[in-house]
Amino acid sequence: MQSKLSGWNDTIAAIATPPGIGAIGVLRLSGNHAFDIIQKIFPSKNLKSQPANTLHVGYLKDGENVLDEVVISLFKKPASYTGEDVIEISCHGSPYVQQQVLDALIRNGARLAKAGEFTQRAFLNKKLDLTRAEAVGDLIASNTKAAQNAALKNMRGGFSNVLHTLREELIKFSSLIELELDFSEEDVEFADRLQFSLLIENISATVNKLLESFKLGNVIKNGVSVAIVGKPNAGKSTLLNTLLNENRAIVSDIAGTTRDTIEEVINLNGILFRLIDTAGIREHSTDIIENMGVEKSKSKIKQADIVLYLFDANEMTTAALEEITKEIKQQNRNVILVGNKADIFNKNIRDDFPAQILISARDATGIEELKNTLFQMAGGDSINNENLVITNARHYAALTEISKSLREIQAGIDKKITGDLLSIDINRCLHFLGEITGEVTNEDRLDYIFSKFCIGK
Repeated sequence: MQSKLSGWNDTIAAIATPPGIGAIGVLRLSGNHAFDIIQKIFPSKNLKSQPANTLHVGYLKDGENVLDEVVISLFKKPASYTGEDVIEISCHGSPYVQQQVLDALIRNGARLAKAGEFTQRAFLNKKLDLTRAEAVGDLIASNTKAAQNAALKNMRGGFSNVLHTLREELIKFSSLIELELDFSEEDVEFADRLQFSLLIENISATVNKLLESFKLGNVIKNGVSVAIVGKPNAGKSTLLNTLLNENRAIVSDIAGTTRDTIEEVINLNGILFRLIDTAGIREHSTDIIENMGVEKSKSKIKQADIVLYLFDANEMTTAALEEITKEIKQQNRNVILVGNKADIFNKNIRDDFPAQILISARDATGIEELKNTLFQMAGGDSINNENLVITNARHYAALTEISKSLREIQAGIDKKITGDLLSIDINRCLHFLGEITGEVTNEDRLDYIFSKFCIGK
C-alpha cells in the first residue's frame, strides 16, 4: 500500500489551524526531509541534534527576510502522529504570516498536503487503523457532547478492538477448516462444528447489537429533524421562537403569515434538533404562494424524523384530532400531538384528548415537558451511556454484509456442507471485517475517506 501511494516519499506541509485571525497559527510538516527543510528557514539552532518532544524558540527567515518569531515542536519518527518526522510551527495568527511561512516551506522542498493526508499517513504507517482514523475526523466535526464521546470511544479503539477480536476468532476456525481440506482424503475434522456454531451465534449477536446502535449513532452524529406542522394560526412560529428563545420567525394574527419553511437548530441534552417551522396547512386557499408553502409542509412531514403537530386546544375536538393523527401517521409514525394556547384554555386537556402535552407557546408554559418528550423520542438517556455506538454509514454497510455472511455460514453448518464451501462464506465475512478496519482496502477508497478531512489533519 505504501509504495502505491502517490507522493508517499514527499515531505508535506499545511496550515493546521482554521482560517482567520487568531492569537497563534500552527503549521505542520511531516516526512523524511522535515528536519532538512525547517533547518533552511530556522538558522539559529541545529534542530536535528535536539531531543524529540522538545520546544525551541527562534526566528524563521526566508533568506535575509525575517518571517516571524515562532515556537518549533519536534516529534521524531516513529513516535509521532504520522509515524514520520513531524515538526509543528506555532507562529502568530495573522493569515498573511501563516501563508508566508507555508510558502517558505514549499520553496524549500515541501509540498502542500492533501486533505486528511497527515492522518492517512498515520494509517499507512500503522499508527492507527481505519476506524480510529475516521474517529479523528468525527471528533473534529463533533458539535455536541454525545458526538464527542462517541468519537473518543472509537479513537481509543473501542470499535476497533471488538472487530479485531471477532476477526481473530474467525481466522482461527478458518485455518482449521483449511487444514481439513489438506487432509480431505483422510476424512478428518479439525474444526468442531458445534463450537463453530456457538461462535457464529456469539459473533452474530455482537454484530446485530452494533447494527441496532446505528439508529442512535445517526441521531448523535447528524441530529434529529422536527417538522412543526399544524393549521394556520396554531402558534407554530411562536413555538419556534420560544424554543429558540429568540424572535426568529415572524408572528402575526393573520393566517398564512409563514409562506416557506424556516429551519433552526437547538441543542437538547447533547442532541441537535433541527426545528422546521412550516406553512400552516389548510385545504382551501386562493393564494398561490401559500399553496406552494403548504405542499412543502406536507413534504417535510414525510422527511422529518419527528412530526410535532401543534393545534389550538380551544378549537380542536377529540374526533378531529384522531382523524388528523391517522392522516399524519400514514406519512410519519413519530408524531407528538401538542395542544397550544393553554393560557386561555379552561378545561383539562388530558380529559378531552389522547394523552398529549398542553403548552402555551406565548407564555412558555409546558415547554420543558415538550423538550423532554423530544429528547426521549430521539433516544433519551441512552445517548449518554457507555455502550459502543456506530455512527459511520460505511461501517453500517459493511456490518450488514457481515451479518448476511454469518447467516450463510450458520446455514452451511446446519446443512453440513463441505469445508471448501463453508470457507467461501467465512472468507467473505473476513473480507468485510477487514474493510472496516482497513486491513482490506484500496488506494481509491482511502483517498475518498481521507478527502473528507480538513487540510492539516
